[in-house]
Amino acid sequence: MPPVPMPPATSPSAWIRRFLPLIPPGGRVLDLAAGGGRHVKLLRQSDYQVVAVDRDVTRLRAEFAGDPLCEVIEQDLEDGGPWRLGQGYHGIVVANYLWRPLLPALASALAPQGVLLYETFMLGNERLGKPANPDFLLLPGELLAAFLGRLGIIAFEQGTVSTPRPAVIQRIAAVKGEVGALPG
Repeated sequence: MPPVPMPPATSPSAWIRRFLPLIPPGGRVLDLAAGGGRHVKLLRQSDYQVVAVDRDVTRLRAEFAGDPLCEVIEQDLEDGGPWRLGQGYHGIVVANYLWRPLLPALASALAPQGVLLYETFMLGNERLGKPANPDFLLLPGELLAAFLGRLGIIAFEQGTVSTPRPAVIQRIAAVKGEVGALPG
């Protein structure tokens, strides 16, 4: 069976929804590779201040124009340039995106007790659809290894999922600091 093309996701990730309450209310959250803004919309509806970053921000600018609590930044994250997105985020959200050189910068960009919510594809997904390029597929345990010792791991999963479509993924929820110090 040939790989199935991946349609753009329009609903927020269940993983992101599940762990979003760990980010302090009203906190400043970076949505990295924000795409069409599905998580930006969720974050704004949840009263977070948002910095939305993507290489193509046409839809983001149209959707969030005039929202003083949503900053839209156009940046090619893969151009080899320095990290220009700031520090001190209460949360960082990344979904369906992988650029390995950015992983260390994500941990550093979090404020103390800041929460990282990350979900993307891993090796094996090429059998089910796109992405199929191994450059954009995590190795088994790679996301966990990238943050183990740098962040406190709240939850980690990897494997095949059936919704919103069949895919092989990894996802992590992690905090900068001690896990037991999280609010709530």
